Amino acid sequence: MIDWLPPGLIFIFGALFIPLVKGRIRQAYILLLPVLAGLSLLNMPDGNGCYLNLLGYELILARVDKLSMVFGYVFVVMAFIGFIYSIHLKKSGQHVAAALYIGSALGVTFAGDFITLFIFWEIMALSSTYLIWARKTKASHNAGFRYLLVHLLGGLSLLVGIIMYVAETGSTAFNLMELSGPAAYLILIGFLLNAAVPPFSAWLSDAYPEATVTGAVFLSAFTTKTAVYVLIRAFPGAEILIWLGAIMAFYGVIFAVLANDIRRLLAYHIISQVGYMVAGVGIGTALALNGTAAHAFSHILYKGLLFMGAGAVLYMTGKSKLTELGGLYKTMPITLTLYMIGGLSISAFPLFSGFVSKSMIVTAAAEEHLTIVWVLLSVSSAGTFLHTGLKLPYFTFFAKDSGIRVKEPPVNMLIAMAIAAFLCILIGVYPSVLYNLLPFAASYLPYTAEHVVWTLQILLFTALGFFMLLKYLGGESYITIDTDWFYRKGARAFMWFISNPMAQLGARLNKIAFDIIPSFLMRASKNPAAFMKIASDTVLLRFSGPGKKAQIERRIQREKEIYPGDIIKHSPIGSTVLWITLFLLAYLLVYYL
Repeated sequence: MIDWLPPGLIFIFGALFIPLVKGRIRQAYILLLPVLAGLSLLNMPDGNGCYLNLLGYELILARVDKLSMVFGYVFVVMAFIGFIYSIHLKKSGQHVAAALYIGSALGVTFAGDFITLFIFWEIMALSSTYLIWARKTKASHNAGFRYLLVHLLGGLSLLVGIIMYVAETGSTAFNLMELSGPAAYLILIGFLLNAAVPPFSAWLSDAYPEATVTGAVFLSAFTTKTAVYVLIRAFPGAEILIWLGAIMAFYGVIFAVLANDIRRLLAYHIISQVGYMVAGVGIGTALALNGTAAHAFSHILYKGLLFMGAGAVLYMTGKSKLTELGGLYKTMPITLTLYMIGGLSISAFPLFSGFVSKSMIVTAAAEEHLTIVWVLLSVSSAGTFLHTGLKLPYFTFFAKDSGIRVKEPPVNMLIAMAIAAFLCILIGVYPSVLYNLLPFAASYLPYTAEHVVWTLQILLFTALGFFMLLKYLGGESYITIDTDWFYRKGARAFMWFISNPMAQLGARLNKIAFDIIPSFLMRASKNPAAFMKIASDTVLLRFSGPGKKAQIERRIQREKEIYPGDIIKHSPIGSTVLWITLFLLAYLLVYYL
């Protein structure tokens, strides 16, 4: 029985009533949903709760501990900020999709069993797709389909893994797993796809830039972070994740260099920042796992802020390419200021949130003597500042004046950005606000002289390099080929293969199976003895010399003219006996082979 309503269900059930209210009442209602979810969080007792029975399996809708709570808190906070940012929307579709998306992400976070997790996992994929399609452009339509197909493929991998795991263990409980056997690896692949780990990452940089202005804010917060959560829950200490995460952090930075679209650049930095978290899960120490949870918390806030800033530019100018922007500082100074708080946060500047979270993972790598990993994460941090903290704001708000003169975005968008910016600074100045929520027993002091000096050295030398090489770092208008090229081109090749040679082969096999063979058997069954005589003479004709060919040809011609002839006179076995004989033969072949 359900004794109280978990926060995820508050959003899911609440989404059903959004279309029924209008105007100011709708705005108040959608802001009420995260408030109610927050109150639910504060009153959730530790342990498992909210049980349901489904087909003999016990579903646990609320597994409450410090790990699920830290993700639950930030999801609800981001939901409130995101709804404020999008409150000006007149149509209800995006609000409904966002509420379902948030609710399913919270459902995954508090799921205590694999069945519950999978149900919410799929709702998350479907509802988030609408936030891409709602932009109603050809590019968003195509990107949404690719996004959905990739996530359904990941969901299929997860489902098969769950079925195999339940068959092997007899349990549906979602807990720590040993990474061995096909079931665990299939589940891991499903998780890694949602985490956007290369080569399963192109769906993110393909789809997020094509989403609606408000939809991209929600997308940046939930899918990849729920994947990080389930990785912490199931596979902490899996060594393969260390290297996948380190490569991922560097990979996202490299592709961000090539991006011209401001939201695509930010999307690649989601991949890079989640790489830190995946590496932290793989390191698996208490400090690394705390760092992963802390960085996920910080990332949701500052990345949401960055997407809100980029979305405000797109909303007001209708443009999102660096080559088309410039000079906006004159008319959008508030947006610029708030964006820069997000940019300094993701760059791990002292007194901003990224500084107190990202460094936990980097320090954990150093403590475990993972030198290469430490170098990759450190270099990636410099690359993040170069592109998100310097390149994007410079070419968007400064650089060559594009002549675009627009106002600041609506007040609700600025309020949402201001709340996120305030939290980024609050966590950076008072890290204990975040550290007290972390799930594992590990202490960490971010503000040591060594750490502050080292970080400032990296960031200031990065800034020096940026301005020295500025003429080589301008946005370029070209298409970057990522791993999605393989399934884009591969899908076309596959469809051509299905539509042409395979279709032709299928038509021929269909004709043989349902036309030629039945016709052949029906003719043979009318007089099998006479039919076999014609067949044997036909074979004999092929191997006869020139002298006998004419004689055999005449004989075959006569036999065909009188076929089937007098069936009784030829003593046939009859069509019924023939069919029974063929059936028995087929049965024996199947049975013994």
